[in-house]
Amino acid sequence: MMLARVVAIDPKLKSYVTILHDDALQAAAAADKEIAAGKRRGPLHGIPIAIKDIFDTKGVRTTACSRVRDNYIPEQDCTVVRKFREAGAVILGKVTTHEFAFGFDSHPTKNPWNLVHIPSGSRRLGAAIAAGLCFAATGSDTGGSIRAPAAANGIVGIKPTYGRVSKAGVAVLSWSLDHAGPMARTVLDLAILLNIMAGQDPRHPHTKDMPVPDYVASLTGEIGGIRLGVPTNYFTDDVDPTVANAVAKAISELEPSE
Repeated sequence: MMLARVVAIDPKLKSYVTILHDDALQAAAAADKEIAAGKRRGPLHGIPIAIKDIFDTKGVRTTACSRVRDNYIPEQDCTVVRKFREAGAVILGKVTTHEFAFGFDSHPTKNPWNLVHIPSGSRRLGAAIAAGLCFAATGSDTGGSIRAPAAANGIVGIKPTYGRVSKAGVAVLSWSLDHAGPMARTVLDLAILLNIMAGQDPRHPHTKDMPVPDYVASLTGEIGGIRLGVPTNYFTDDVDPTVANAVAKAISELEPSE
């Protein structure tokens, strides 16, 4: 049904660059058989996700939306995609981006909440998730391409600490600033995705040799002892008053009660 939704809706949104129709159906059928046999791999088993087109996918074009890579077909998955396949995720396709993720206006992809608006960021995954064209997606953030689309499309995303998630097999924009991370509809979904994505990787020497916590178990709702930094200069300059008021209200709700 989600593939049918992609075919029906995405011509208006223009979020996918490659749809893996046959591969997705085969992966979904295999997942059904494994789950029915009691071989469930985890919470992502059989779940349809999308991949930003700068993440290498074995046997599938990874163009970075650049003509110089029109015919680039990787011989192996990037580490993040490999981990998702091992977790049983069903990859629906590759989502379009600015050329090598360098840009921010997201043309020609539309914002699903208002087609005259942009979905923001270099990536169009926010539009695909908000429109129900996938349940979650892999993305990258160099200057805001996880955080901005999450805000603009009413979903959630996280830019992990540098070195927490491998970037092996991900096209480079700025090696010292690029972060790979998840986007989804809920914070719980993000925690599930990050549990899978995080960890040291021999293919990426900047990943950290440290245990990966259970991010799902950490979602207790308790925020005692956490310090939140709020900028006092430039933070609300040239911001729509409605947005500024919403941010101020959110900050006040996080402040400790007297």
